[in-house]
Amino acid sequence: MSVIFLIIVGAAAGFLATRFMNLNLGVVETVAIGIAGALVGGFALRFLIVIGGLLAGLVGAVLGAMALIWLWQTYIKR
Repeated sequence: MSVIFLIIVGAAAGFLATRFMNLNLGVVETVAIGIAGALVGGFALRFLIVIGGLLAGLVGAVLGAMALIWLWQTYIKR
């Protein structure tokens, strides 16, 4: 997500968050909280996706190596 998209979504998220948390803030504070929350949440989610991607790559590499070992043991080392 681009930063501009996070800012736009953050403004709406700030409005919803203040309503869910039962806070009565002004428009500027509501939008600022939403934008900050969207930026923090967006970057945190990106970080988690990167970590998840690295772990998925590790699992894929191990499964690939296991498949090659199985093929080698089954067809080459008779």
